[in-house]
Amino acid sequence: MSVAVPLEWRWRPRAEPLPAQAAVAWGAAAHALHARLLQLAPEQHAGLSATAGPDLLVVTGEADALPWVDGVAYAGPAAEAHGLWLPTVEAPDLPLDLVARSLQREHPNRQPLLLWPRPEFVLPLDRLLPLSAALLARIGTQWTAARA
Repeated sequence: MSVAVPLEWRWRPRAEPLPAQAAVAWGAAAHALHARLLQLAPEQHAGLSATAGPDLLVVTGEADALPWVDGVAYAGPAAEAHGLWLPTVEAPDLPLDLVARSLQREHPNRQPLLLWPRPEFVLPLDRLLPLSAALLARIGTQWTAARA
């Protein structure tokens, strides 16, 4: 019987940044990004999708449609590893296909997976919803309830 050993790696700067396809924000930056999205006209929601957690907001779409606020970071799919999204400017120091397979064993049937360095998390992106005023209101309500 073989035992799976968790992979250990360090993050390193990328030689070439990935093309951005997601804005990732947490804490105050997530709340600022949420406020910025509320300012968009409904037609600017087209092509954007979002998912959120406690003090976390991820918005995906074409790079030129992604909003910017202070503190937001960007991510994109890693061409070397199907189903793995990473920060645009950092990557693990292990082969990405090996990292992707390890994460997929931990999160079966959940793809793609966003792997993030600081704070450390793995976020399945398979439940993104199209951006809308209703989705933004729901995210705001959930954040307010979580703080209460």
